[in-house]
Amino acid sequence: MSDTDHQRIQKVIPLINNLSPTFCLAKWFHVTLYLQTGENHSCYHPAPHAIEIDEIKLNPSALHNTEHKKVERQEMKKGIQTSGCRYCWNIENMGKDYISDRHIKSAAIYTPDRLKIAKGSAKNDVNPEYVEISFGNECNFKCGYCHPKASSRFYNEIREHGPVTSVNNHRCDIDWFKLYEREEANPYVDAWWKWWPNLRNDLTILRITGGEPLMHTSTWRLFDDLKNNPAPRLELNVNSNLGVKTALVDKLITNVNHLIENDNIRAFKLFTSIDTWGPRAEYIRTGLDLELWESNLDRYLTQVGYPISFMITFNILSVTTFKKLLQQILKWRKKYNKFNKSSQHQMVRFDTPYLKEPLQYDINILPKEQYMPYMYDCLSFIEKNTDDHDPFKFSLVEFERFRRIVKYMESSNYSQSKIIEGRHDFYNWFSELDYRRNTDFIATFPEMKQFFKECKSLGQINSK
Repeated sequence: MSDTDHQRIQKVIPLINNLSPTFCLAKWFHVTLYLQTGENHSCYHPAPHAIEIDEIKLNPSALHNTEHKKVERQEMKKGIQTSGCRYCWNIENMGKDYISDRHIKSAAIYTPDRLKIAKGSAKNDVNPEYVEISFGNECNFKCGYCHPKASSRFYNEIREHGPVTSVNNHRCDIDWFKLYEREEANPYVDAWWKWWPNLRNDLTILRITGGEPLMHTSTWRLFDDLKNNPAPRLELNVNSNLGVKTALVDKLITNVNHLIENDNIRAFKLFTSIDTWGPRAEYIRTGLDLELWESNLDRYLTQVGYPISFMITFNILSVTTFKKLLQQILKWRKKYNKFNKSSQHQMVRFDTPYLKEPLQYDINILPKEQYMPYMYDCLSFIEKNTDDHDPFKFSLVEFERFRRIVKYMESSNYSQSKIIEGRHDFYNWFSELDYRRNTDFIATFPEMKQFFKECKSLGQINSK
Protein backbone atom coordinates (compact mmCIF):
# COMPACT_ATOMS: atom_id res chain seq x y z
CA MET A 1 0.00 0.00 0.00
CA SER A 2 1.19 3.51 -0.74
CA ASP A 3 1.31 6.67 1.38
CA THR A 4 -2.05 7.60 -0.12
CA ASP A 5 -3.58 4.35 1.12
CA HIS A 6 -2.10 4.87 4.56
CA GLN A 7 -3.49 8.39 4.66
CA ARG A 8 -6.91 7.05 3.63
CA ILE A 9 -6.91 4.79 6.69
CA GLN A 10 -6.15 7.78 8.90
CA LYS A 11 -8.95 9.75 7.24
CA VAL A 12 -11.61 7.04 7.46
CA ILE A 13 -10.95 5.90 11.05
CA PRO A 14 -12.52 9.03 12.63
CA LEU A 15 -15.59 8.73 10.37
CA ILE A 16 -16.11 5.13 11.45
CA ASN A 17 -15.36 5.77 15.11
CA ASN A 18 -17.76 8.72 15.09
CA LEU A 19 -20.57 6.21 14.59
CA SER A 20 -19.15 3.79 17.16
CA PRO A 21 -15.66 2.94 18.46
CA THR A 22 -16.33 -0.73 17.67
CA PHE A 23 -17.99 -0.25 14.29
CA CYS A 24 -16.62 -2.24 11.35
CA LEU A 25 -18.04 -2.04 7.84
CA ALA A 26 -16.88 -5.61 7.14
CA LYS A 27 -19.76 -6.96 9.24
CA TRP A 28 -22.15 -5.50 6.63
CA PHE A 29 -20.25 -5.69 3.38
CA HIS A 30 -17.84 -8.63 3.66
CA VAL A 31 -18.60 -12.34 3.94
CA THR A 32 -16.72 -15.62 3.69
CA LEU A 33 -18.95 -18.60 2.88
CA TYR A 34 -18.02 -22.21 3.65
CA LEU A 35 -20.72 -23.98 1.67
CA GLN A 36 -19.37 -27.47 2.43
CA THR A 37 -20.35 -27.00 6.09
CA GLY A 38 -22.97 -24.24 5.83
CA GLU A 39 -21.06 -21.56 7.77
CA ASN A 40 -19.97 -17.97 7.33
CA HIS A 41 -18.15 -15.06 8.91
CA SER A 42 -17.38 -11.52 7.77
CA CYS A 43 -13.67 -11.64 8.62
CA TYR A 44 -11.27 -14.52 9.12
CA HIS A 45 -10.56 -13.56 12.76
CA PRO A 46 -13.98 -14.48 14.28
CA ALA A 47 -14.91 -18.17 14.21
CA PRO A 48 -17.42 -19.08 11.48
CA HIS A 49 -21.03 -19.51 12.60
CA ALA A 50 -23.77 -21.78 11.27
CA ILE A 51 -26.16 -20.70 8.51
CA GLU A 52 -29.58 -22.11 9.30
CA ILE A 53 -31.11 -24.18 6.51
CA ASP A 54 -34.57 -22.79 7.25
CA GLU A 55 -33.29 -19.23 6.71
CA ILE A 56 -31.83 -19.86 3.24
CA LYS A 57 -34.96 -21.74 2.12
CA LEU A 58 -36.92 -18.51 2.52
CA ASN A 59 -34.12 -16.09 1.69
CA PRO A 60 -30.96 -17.13 -0.21
CA SER A 61 -29.23 -13.91 0.94
CA ALA A 62 -29.32 -15.39 4.45
CA LEU A 63 -26.09 -17.07 3.37
CA HIS A 64 -24.70 -13.70 4.51
CA ASN A 65 -27.52 -12.00 6.42
CA THR A 66 -27.94 -14.52 9.21
CA GLU A 67 -29.82 -13.67 12.39
CA HIS A 68 -26.55 -14.27 14.27
CA LYS A 69 -24.77 -11.60 12.24
CA LYS A 70 -27.61 -9.11 12.59
CA VAL A 71 -27.22 -9.31 16.38
CA GLU A 72 -23.48 -8.62 16.02
CA ARG A 73 -24.18 -5.62 13.80
CA GLN A 74 -26.45 -4.17 16.45
CA GLU A 75 -23.78 -4.72 19.12
CA MET A 76 -21.19 -2.90 17.01
CA LYS A 77 -23.51 0.06 16.53
CA LYS A 78 -23.91 0.25 20.32
CA GLY A 79 -20.14 0.32 20.92
CA ILE A 80 -19.95 -3.26 22.22
CA GLN A 81 -16.75 -5.17 21.53
CA THR A 82 -18.22 -8.25 19.87
CA SER A 83 -16.76 -11.42 21.35
CA GLY A 84 -15.57 -12.89 18.06
CA CYS A 85 -13.47 -9.86 17.09
CA ARG A 86 -10.81 -10.10 19.81
CA TYR A 87 -7.98 -9.94 17.27
CA CYS A 88 -8.73 -6.31 16.45
CA TRP A 89 -9.46 -5.34 20.05
CA ASN A 90 -6.07 -6.81 21.06
CA ILE A 91 -4.31 -4.73 18.40
CA GLU A 92 -6.18 -1.52 19.24
CA ASN A 93 -5.62 -1.99 22.96
CA MET A 94 -1.86 -1.85 22.38
CA GLY A 95 -2.20 1.87 21.63
CA LYS A 96 -3.74 4.37 19.23
CA ASP A 97 -0.77 4.20 16.86
CA TYR A 98 -1.50 0.57 15.97
CA ILE A 99 -3.63 -0.15 12.91
CA SER A 100 -6.10 -3.00 13.30
CA ASP A 101 -7.82 -4.92 10.54
CA ARG A 102 -11.04 -3.12 11.54
CA HIS A 103 -9.34 0.08 10.40
CA ILE A 104 -7.82 -1.43 7.25
CA LYS A 105 -10.98 -3.21 6.12
CA SER A 106 -13.31 -0.30 6.89
CA ALA A 107 -11.04 2.11 5.01
CA ALA A 108 -10.97 -0.19 2.00
CA ILE A 109 -14.76 -0.58 2.00
CA TYR A 110 -15.79 2.95 2.93
CA THR A 111 -18.02 5.09 0.78
CA PRO A 112 -20.61 7.58 2.09
CA ASP A 113 -23.39 5.40 0.62
CA ARG A 114 -22.17 2.25 2.36
CA LEU A 115 -21.87 4.05 5.66
CA LYS A 116 -25.44 5.31 5.19
CA ILE A 117 -26.69 1.75 4.56
CA ALA A 118 -24.91 0.47 7.65
CA LYS A 119 -26.49 3.22 9.74
CA GLY A 120 -29.91 1.78 8.91
CA SER A 121 -31.65 -0.96 10.82
CA ALA A 122 -29.40 -3.88 11.75
CA LYS A 123 -32.29 -6.16 10.73
CA ASN A 124 -32.06 -5.14 7.08
CA ASP A 125 -30.65 -7.54 4.49
CA VAL A 126 -27.54 -6.16 2.78
CA ASN A 127 -25.78 -7.38 -0.35
CA PRO A 128 -22.04 -7.52 0.38
CA GLU A 129 -19.54 -5.84 -1.89
CA TYR A 130 -16.98 -8.56 -1.13
CA VAL A 131 -17.62 -12.31 -1.05
CA GLU A 132 -15.13 -15.07 -0.38
CA ILE A 133 -16.62 -18.46 -1.14
CA SER A 134 -15.62 -22.08 -0.65
CA PHE A 135 -17.69 -24.49 -2.73
CA GLY A 136 -16.16 -27.58 -1.09
CA ASN A 137 -13.28 -29.04 0.90
CA GLU A 138 -11.64 -31.05 -1.88
CA CYS A 139 -7.91 -30.36 -1.58
CA ASN A 140 -4.57 -31.95 -2.42
CA PHE A 141 -2.89 -30.48 0.70
CA LYS A 142 -3.33 -31.20 4.42
CA CYS A 143 -1.63 -28.27 6.15
CA GLY A 144 -1.07 -28.93 9.85
CA TYR A 145 -2.95 -25.90 11.14
CA CYS A 146 -5.80 -26.41 8.68
CA HIS A 147 -8.85 -28.51 9.46
CA PRO A 148 -10.69 -31.47 7.90
CA LYS A 149 -13.53 -29.03 7.16
CA ALA A 150 -11.30 -27.33 4.61
CA SER A 151 -9.23 -30.25 3.34
CA SER A 152 -10.44 -33.57 1.99
CA ARG A 153 -6.97 -35.08 2.44
CA PHE A 154 -6.94 -34.03 6.10
CA TYR A 155 -10.50 -35.31 6.50
CA ASN A 156 -9.53 -38.70 5.07
CA GLU A 157 -6.46 -38.87 7.31
CA ILE A 158 -8.60 -38.34 10.40
CA ARG A 159 -11.13 -40.85 9.13
CA GLU A 160 -8.29 -43.40 8.81
CA HIS A 161 -6.30 -42.69 11.99
CA GLY A 162 -8.88 -40.97 14.19
CA PRO A 163 -8.53 -37.64 16.00
CA VAL A 164 -5.27 -36.68 17.71
CA THR A 165 -6.24 -37.60 21.26
CA SER A 166 -2.88 -36.67 22.81
CA VAL A 167 -3.51 -32.90 22.50
CA ASN A 168 -5.97 -30.52 24.12
CA ASN A 169 -6.09 -28.25 21.06
CA HIS A 170 -6.82 -29.19 17.44
CA ARG A 171 -7.78 -32.83 17.94
CA CYS A 172 -9.54 -32.56 14.57
CA ASP A 173 -12.55 -34.70 15.46
CA ILE A 174 -14.87 -35.04 12.47
CA ASP A 175 -17.98 -36.55 14.06
CA TRP A 176 -19.43 -33.26 15.33
CA PHE A 177 -20.11 -31.48 12.03
CA LYS A 178 -21.92 -32.27 8.81
CA LEU A 179 -19.83 -32.11 5.67
CA TYR A 180 -21.30 -31.98 2.19
CA GLU A 181 -18.67 -33.88 0.23
CA ARG A 182 -20.44 -33.46 -3.14
CA GLU A 183 -21.20 -29.98 -4.49
CA GLU A 184 -24.20 -31.16 -6.50
CA ALA A 185 -25.91 -32.50 -3.33
CA ASN A 186 -25.31 -29.40 -1.21
CA PRO A 187 -28.33 -27.13 -0.41
CA TYR A 188 -25.97 -24.24 0.38
CA VAL A 189 -24.48 -24.45 -3.12
CA ASP A 190 -28.05 -24.43 -4.49
CA ALA A 191 -28.83 -21.30 -2.45
CA TRP A 192 -25.70 -19.64 -3.81
CA TRP A 193 -26.78 -20.07 -7.43
CA LYS A 194 -30.25 -18.73 -6.54
CA TRP A 195 -28.71 -15.64 -4.89
CA TRP A 196 -26.02 -15.09 -7.52
CA PRO A 197 -28.11 -13.28 -10.22
CA ASN A 198 -29.11 -10.61 -7.69
CA LEU A 199 -25.81 -10.52 -5.82
CA ARG A 200 -23.55 -10.10 -8.84
CA ASN A 201 -24.93 -6.60 -9.48
CA ASP A 202 -23.55 -5.27 -6.16
CA LEU A 203 -20.31 -7.20 -5.93
CA THR A 204 -16.99 -5.44 -6.20
CA ILE A 205 -14.84 -8.47 -5.40
CA LEU A 206 -15.59 -12.19 -5.58
CA ARG A 207 -12.89 -14.41 -4.12
CA ILE A 208 -13.04 -18.19 -4.63
CA THR A 209 -11.28 -20.25 -1.98
CA GLY A 210 -11.29 -23.86 -0.80
CA GLY A 211 -10.18 -26.53 -0.21
CA GLU A 212 -8.41 -26.10 -3.52
CA PRO A 213 -10.79 -24.21 -5.84
CA LEU A 214 -9.11 -25.36 -9.04
CA MET A 215 -10.34 -28.85 -8.11
CA HIS A 216 -13.99 -27.69 -7.67
CA THR A 217 -16.64 -28.01 -10.39
CA SER A 218 -18.41 -24.83 -9.25
CA THR A 219 -15.27 -22.75 -9.84
CA TRP A 220 -15.27 -23.57 -13.53
CA ARG A 221 -19.05 -23.09 -13.68
CA LEU A 222 -18.47 -19.59 -12.31
CA PHE A 223 -15.86 -18.88 -14.99
CA ASP A 224 -18.28 -20.09 -17.67
CA ASP A 225 -21.06 -17.92 -16.26
CA LEU A 226 -18.85 -14.83 -16.39
CA LYS A 227 -17.93 -15.59 -20.00
CA ASN A 228 -21.62 -15.69 -20.94
CA ASN A 229 -22.77 -12.93 -18.58
CA PRO A 230 -20.01 -10.34 -18.17
CA ALA A 231 -19.65 -8.45 -14.89
CA PRO A 232 -17.41 -5.51 -15.90
CA ARG A 233 -17.46 -3.99 -12.36
CA LEU A 234 -16.26 -7.21 -10.75
CA GLU A 235 -12.77 -8.03 -9.57
CA LEU A 236 -12.40 -11.82 -9.49
CA ASN A 237 -9.93 -13.43 -7.09
CA VAL A 238 -8.90 -17.06 -6.60
CA ASN A 239 -7.08 -18.62 -3.65
CA SER A 240 -4.98 -21.50 -4.96
CA ASN A 241 -2.25 -23.44 -3.21
CA LEU A 242 -0.48 -23.56 -6.62
CA GLY A 243 0.47 -27.12 -5.84
CA VAL A 244 -1.95 -28.63 -8.35
CA LYS A 245 -1.00 -30.19 -11.67
CA THR A 246 0.29 -27.76 -14.26
CA ALA A 247 -2.69 -28.57 -16.52
CA LEU A 248 -5.08 -26.96 -14.01
CA VAL A 249 -2.90 -23.84 -13.75
CA ASP A 250 -2.84 -23.62 -17.54
CA LYS A 251 -6.65 -23.92 -17.55
CA LEU A 252 -6.80 -21.06 -15.05
CA ILE A 253 -4.46 -18.95 -17.19
CA THR A 254 -6.60 -19.53 -20.29
CA ASN A 255 -9.82 -18.59 -18.48
CA VAL A 256 -8.36 -15.52 -16.81
CA ASN A 257 -6.84 -14.18 -20.02
CA HIS A 258 -10.19 -14.65 -21.82
CA LEU A 259 -12.12 -12.76 -19.13
CA ILE A 260 -9.62 -9.90 -19.00
CA GLU A 261 -9.08 -9.53 -22.75
CA ASN A 262 -12.84 -9.45 -23.39
CA ASP A 263 -13.58 -7.06 -20.51
CA ASN A 264 -15.87 -9.63 -18.89
CA ILE A 265 -14.47 -8.59 -15.50
CA ARG A 266 -12.69 -5.51 -14.18
CA ALA A 267 -9.60 -7.28 -12.87
CA PHE A 268 -8.23 -10.56 -11.57
CA LYS A 269 -5.96 -11.44 -8.64
CA LEU A 270 -4.49 -14.74 -7.55
CA PHE A 271 -3.77 -15.51 -3.90
CA THR A 272 -1.54 -18.30 -2.68
CA SER A 273 -0.19 -19.41 0.68
CA ILE A 274 3.41 -19.75 1.79
CA ASP A 275 4.60 -19.37 5.41
CA THR A 276 8.39 -19.60 5.15
CA TRP A 277 10.86 -20.97 2.62
CA GLY A 278 12.66 -24.24 1.94
CA PRO A 279 11.94 -27.68 3.46
CA ARG A 280 10.27 -26.01 6.46
CA ALA A 281 7.57 -24.61 4.17
CA GLU A 282 6.91 -28.11 2.81
CA TYR A 283 6.70 -29.47 6.37
CA ILE A 284 4.11 -26.88 7.40
CA ARG A 285 1.97 -27.43 4.32
CA THR A 286 1.89 -31.18 3.71
CA GLY A 287 1.54 -31.79 -0.02
CA LEU A 288 3.58 -28.74 -1.03
CA ASP A 289 6.30 -29.34 -3.62
CA LEU A 290 8.23 -26.06 -3.80
CA GLU A 291 9.68 -26.84 -7.22
CA LEU A 292 6.20 -27.35 -8.70
CA TRP A 293 4.85 -24.38 -6.73
CA GLU A 294 7.50 -21.99 -8.02
CA SER A 295 7.10 -23.31 -11.57
CA ASN A 296 3.34 -22.66 -11.42
CA LEU A 297 4.02 -19.22 -9.92
CA ASP A 298 6.31 -18.41 -12.84
CA ARG A 299 3.77 -19.64 -15.44
CA TYR A 300 1.03 -17.49 -13.98
CA LEU A 301 3.01 -14.27 -13.51
CA THR A 302 4.64 -14.38 -16.95
CA GLN A 303 1.55 -15.46 -18.91
CA VAL A 304 -1.18 -13.44 -17.16
CA GLY A 305 0.68 -10.42 -15.83
CA TYR A 306 -1.74 -9.68 -12.99
CA PRO A 307 -0.77 -9.46 -9.31
CA ILE A 308 -0.37 -12.38 -6.95
CA SER A 309 -0.62 -12.08 -3.17
CA PHE A 310 0.99 -14.38 -0.64
CA MET A 311 -1.15 -15.20 2.39
CA ILE A 312 1.57 -15.72 5.00
CA THR A 313 -0.04 -17.28 8.05
CA PHE A 314 2.66 -16.34 10.54
CA ASN A 315 3.01 -19.19 13.00
CA ILE A 316 5.50 -20.80 15.34
CA LEU A 317 7.25 -22.62 12.48
CA SER A 318 7.73 -19.38 10.50
CA VAL A 319 9.86 -17.60 13.09
CA THR A 320 13.32 -18.99 12.51
CA THR A 321 13.48 -18.79 8.72
CA PHE A 322 11.00 -16.08 7.79
CA LYS A 323 13.85 -13.83 6.63
CA LYS A 324 14.57 -16.30 3.81
CA LEU A 325 11.04 -15.83 2.51
CA LEU A 326 11.38 -12.04 2.74
CA GLN A 327 14.54 -12.24 0.66
CA GLN A 328 12.72 -14.39 -1.90
CA ILE A 329 9.92 -11.85 -2.12
CA LEU A 330 12.38 -9.10 -3.03
CA LYS A 331 13.91 -11.37 -5.68
CA TRP A 332 10.50 -12.13 -7.16
CA ARG A 333 9.62 -8.43 -7.23
CA LYS A 334 12.71 -7.70 -9.29
CA LYS A 335 11.98 -10.61 -11.62
CA TYR A 336 8.24 -10.22 -12.19
CA ASN A 337 7.27 -6.55 -11.85
CA LYS A 338 8.27 -6.00 -15.48
CA PHE A 339 5.36 -8.26 -16.52
CA ASN A 340 2.79 -6.08 -14.74
CA LYS A 341 -0.26 -5.39 -16.95
CA SER A 342 -2.46 -4.07 -14.14
CA SER A 343 -2.81 -0.66 -12.55
CA GLN A 344 -1.48 -2.06 -9.28
CA HIS A 345 1.85 -0.77 -7.96
CA GLN A 346 3.06 -4.22 -7.04
CA MET A 347 2.92 -7.62 -8.79
CA VAL A 348 4.09 -9.72 -5.82
CA ARG A 349 2.22 -8.78 -2.63
CA PHE A 350 1.93 -10.32 0.81
CA ASP A 351 0.08 -10.07 4.10
CA THR A 352 1.23 -11.40 7.48
CA PRO A 353 -1.68 -12.21 9.80
CA TYR A 354 -0.54 -14.15 12.84
CA LEU A 355 -2.02 -17.52 13.73
CA LYS A 356 -4.11 -17.44 16.91
CA GLU A 357 -4.96 -21.11 17.10
CA PRO A 358 -4.36 -23.97 17.50
CA LEU A 359 -2.24 -23.17 20.53
CA GLN A 360 0.66 -25.41 19.48
CA TYR A 361 1.20 -23.12 16.46
CA ASP A 362 1.06 -19.90 18.51
CA ILE A 363 4.32 -17.89 18.49
CA ASN A 364 3.72 -16.88 22.10
CA ILE A 365 4.54 -20.31 23.53
CA LEU A 366 8.16 -19.85 22.39
CA PRO A 367 10.81 -18.71 24.91
CA LYS A 368 11.09 -15.00 24.12
CA GLU A 369 14.77 -14.67 25.03
CA GLN A 370 15.69 -17.27 22.40
CA TYR A 371 13.26 -16.42 19.60
CA MET A 372 12.62 -12.65 19.72
CA PRO A 373 16.04 -12.01 18.07
CA TYR A 374 14.73 -13.76 14.94
CA MET A 375 11.74 -11.43 14.94
CA TYR A 376 13.82 -8.29 15.46
CA ASP A 377 16.14 -9.34 12.64
CA CYS A 378 13.21 -9.75 10.23
CA LEU A 379 11.68 -6.44 11.26
CA SER A 380 15.02 -4.69 10.77
CA PHE A 381 15.39 -6.29 7.33
CA ILE A 382 11.95 -5.08 6.26
CA GLU A 383 12.55 -1.58 7.63
CA LYS A 384 15.90 -1.24 5.83
CA ASN A 385 14.21 -2.26 2.60
CA THR A 386 11.01 -0.18 2.89
CA ASP A 387 10.19 2.39 0.24
CA ASP A 388 6.56 2.96 -0.78
CA HIS A 389 7.62 4.39 -4.13
CA ASP A 390 9.99 1.58 -5.10
CA PRO A 391 8.19 -1.54 -6.43
CA PHE A 392 11.26 -3.61 -5.65
CA LYS A 393 11.06 -2.82 -1.91
CA PHE A 394 8.57 -3.33 0.92
CA SER A 395 5.72 -0.93 1.61
CA LEU A 396 5.05 1.03 4.79
CA VAL A 397 1.91 -0.98 5.52
CA GLU A 398 3.80 -4.26 5.02
CA PHE A 399 6.28 -3.01 7.59
CA GLU A 400 3.49 -1.96 9.96
CA ARG A 401 1.72 -5.29 9.63
CA PHE A 402 4.83 -7.19 10.63
CA ARG A 403 5.71 -4.66 13.34
CA ARG A 404 2.43 -5.39 15.08
CA ILE A 405 3.25 -9.13 15.09
CA VAL A 406 6.62 -8.39 16.67
CA LYS A 407 4.97 -6.14 19.26
CA TYR A 408 2.29 -8.75 19.91
CA MET A 409 4.89 -11.46 20.56
CA GLU A 410 7.06 -9.10 22.59
CA SER A 411 4.26 -7.88 24.86
CA SER A 412 2.12 -11.03 25.25
CA ASN A 413 2.39 -12.66 28.65
CA TYR A 414 0.56 -15.96 28.68
CA SER A 415 -0.10 -17.63 32.00
CA GLN A 416 2.28 -20.40 32.95
CA SER A 417 -0.51 -22.94 32.64
CA LYS A 418 -1.30 -21.81 29.06
CA ILE A 419 2.37 -21.97 28.06
CA ILE A 420 2.70 -25.46 29.53
CA GLU A 421 -0.46 -26.58 27.74
CA GLY A 422 0.79 -25.15 24.43
CA ARG A 423 4.22 -26.71 24.74
CA HIS A 424 2.75 -30.05 25.81
CA ASP A 425 0.54 -30.00 22.71
CA PHE A 426 3.45 -28.83 20.55
CA TYR A 427 5.48 -31.96 21.27
CA ASN A 428 2.55 -34.34 21.09
CA TRP A 429 1.08 -32.81 17.93
CA PHE A 430 4.25 -32.77 15.84
CA SER A 431 5.30 -36.19 17.10
CA GLU A 432 1.93 -37.53 15.97
CA LEU A 433 2.19 -35.78 12.60
CA ASP A 434 5.65 -37.25 12.07
CA TYR A 435 4.21 -40.69 12.77
CA ARG A 436 1.21 -40.26 10.46
CA ARG A 437 2.97 -38.42 7.63
CA ASN A 438 6.45 -39.99 7.73
CA THR A 439 8.15 -36.65 8.44
CA ASP A 440 10.90 -35.66 10.89
CA PHE A 441 10.49 -32.45 12.88
CA ILE A 442 14.04 -32.36 14.31
CA ALA A 443 15.67 -33.01 10.94
CA THR A 444 13.58 -30.24 9.38
CA PHE A 445 13.92 -27.70 12.22
CA PRO A 446 17.32 -28.45 13.81
CA GLU A 447 17.44 -24.95 15.33
CA MET A 448 14.33 -25.86 17.38
CA LYS A 449 15.74 -29.12 18.75
CA GLN A 450 16.24 -27.77 22.29
CA PHE A 451 12.73 -26.33 22.42
CA PHE A 452 11.30 -29.63 21.16
CA LYS A 453 13.14 -31.48 23.93
CA GLU A 454 11.86 -29.05 26.56
CA CYS A 455 8.32 -29.57 25.31
CA LYS A 456 8.84 -33.34 25.40
CA SER A 457 9.63 -33.18 29.11
CA LEU A 458 6.15 -31.76 29.76
CA GLY A 459 4.36 -34.85 28.58
CA GLN A 460 5.03 -37.89 26.45
CA ILE A 461 2.61 -39.04 23.82
CA ASN A 462 0.81 -42.30 24.35
CA SER A 463 2.81 -45.27 23.16
CA LYS A 464 1.41 -46.77 20.02
